[in-house]
Amino acid sequence: MTKKVGLAGQFGPRYGANVRKRWALIMNKQKGGNLKCPRCETKGSITRESTGIWFCKKCEARFTGGAYDISTPRGSESFRIAKRKQRELESIEE
Repeated sequence: MTKKVGLAGQFGPRYGANVRKRWALIMNKQKGGNLKCPRCETKGSITRESTGIWFCKKCEARFTGGAYDISTPRGSESFRIAKRKQRELESIEE
């Protein structure tokens, strides 16, 4: 891994520069460690369990969000789906 390309250095010259740059931006956001839990407000304790499902190690909260980030743009289809799944998870927990 080099300083210039970061995580995308593992692909070498494959897949093209633009694809590698976009992939690196998504992975840096997902694995950056500065994601803040919406329940306990701590940073660095969030992990992704599967697509759109996130888990806080500190307060053990499980919540939905985007596929690669804990938030999605408001008004999008994925935002509505994420909020519906969040309500379903909360009703299961109770």
